[in-house]
This record gives sequence, structure tokens and C-alpha cells, in this order.
Amino acid sequence: MSLTEENKKTIMTALINNLTRITDKEYQQRIWIECAGPEWEDFDEAVCQFFDIAIPLLDDYKNFNITKKQYILLKTFIAIFTDFCNNNDYPEEFIDTPEWNNITKLAQEVLIAFNYQKDSQSFS
Repeated sequence: MSLTEENKKTIMTALINNLTRITDKEYQQRIWIECAGPEWEDFDEAVCQFFDIAIPLLDDYKNFNITKKQYILLKTFIAIFTDFCNNNDYPEEFIDTPEWNNITKLAQEVLIAFNYQKDSQSFS
């Protein structure tokens, strides 16, 4: 199936949005742990959403104009995040650990590689 440029932009935006939530401990505390809303999402849902987008995107990265550097960083993050998720289920138990701090920093590195601008909520 061929994707339109609009489809590709939507997929990339979803990837960036997922990564920003992974870097945002205030969001995680408010939504994943306290369930304070207004958004609703638990850690498992966030993980599934991320992998549902990221894995297929890696398989077709050239079609999304992802550079080799971006590809390598995203692939590395996926591997480390996969291992972390396989061993951790409850954010209240891991949110303040060095391992989770590492995950959030790696996600931030991926965002930087994709030229994500938090203030403008854009990427290139």
C-alpha cells in the first residue's frame, strides 16, 4: 500500500507525540499514576501505541525520509525500550529510577535527532 505525504506526516506526528509523552515525567505522574486527566492513557497503552507506530516505520524508514542517523537512534531506543517494558509494568515503581531516567533521556535524543521543537510543536 502506498502512503500519501499526508499519511506519512500523520504517522510521524504520532511517533513524535508518543516520544514526547515518554520524555514528560509530569505527564506520566498525572496520567499514568494519578489518573488525573483530562487525558486518559495507562503505561501499557502508551507502550502499545509507540510500538504500533515505531516498528512498522523502521521497516519502511526510507519511504519516510528518515536519515540513517535518525534510523539508528530510533532503532537503538526501540531495543532499549523493549527490554525495559518487558521487565517493568507499573510506572509508580519505576518513574524515579535511573533506568527510567535513561529511557526518558534516550527518547529526548531521538526527538532532537528528528529536529523536534517543543515550543513550536513541530519537527522536520
